[in-house]
Amino acid sequence: MLTALTWGSVAAVSLVLGAFLGLGRKWPAGAVGGVLAFGAGALISSVAFELAQEGLRLGSPVSVAIGLAVGALTFFWADKLVERIGGRSGGGAAGLPLALGALLDGIPEQAVLGIGLAAGHGVSVALLVAIFVSNVPEAVGSASDMRQAGKSARSVVGLWVVVVVVCTMATVGGYALADVTGGELKAGIDGFAAGALLVMLVDSMIPEAAKKAGNKAGLATVLGFAVAAALSNLS
Repeated sequence: MLTALTWGSVAAVSLVLGAFLGLGRKWPAGAVGGVLAFGAGALISSVAFELAQEGLRLGSPVSVAIGLAVGALTFFWADKLVERIGGRSGGGAAGLPLALGALLDGIPEQAVLGIGLAAGHGVSVALLVAIFVSNVPEAVGSASDMRQAGKSARSVVGLWVVVVVVCTMATVGGYALADVTGGELKAGIDGFAAGALLVMLVDSMIPEAAKKAGNKAGLATVLGFAVAAALSNLS
């Protein structure tokens, strides 16, 4: 259990690191867009090579498809709720969809991490680096957007600390449930993360990257995809 808590913290702390980077200086719009595009490419690779592929290896296509649908709908409706809350408060929902995407991806992703640790598979350095590659840009972009929208640094960091704690506990939860979790449920968990990520990417992350980085966003996306795909292959 302590091992799961340690590795879960190591994986999730990249989100707080990204938030501090986003708040530490005033990032030009083009730089934020480039970081977001790089992270989007890394997340596309994660969906293709880590989540969907691993889900199909562990369980049936039906389990992956159900998880995919539930994850997509969960993000869709949760994002709608975030927009309503932001609109009523007058502060807008700047950056919150990225934080929501990180949460909805991080919970199932780190639950699977905990399950793997309980099964004795261990954690590879390549996998941890891959998590950082996708997590940091999300947090940088979200923190920068929220700060520009007038959110205080304390509230931004506090939000990401909550995300980190929840994701870390998901690792512990996955470790504890490993003995009663079958391949079909694991496949559904992977599908859930993939569905939530795909909706977040198309609705929030990629449009924001293209808006801020222009036609350079495509090149940064390809670079992020290539780096994450290489790390996935190593892991």
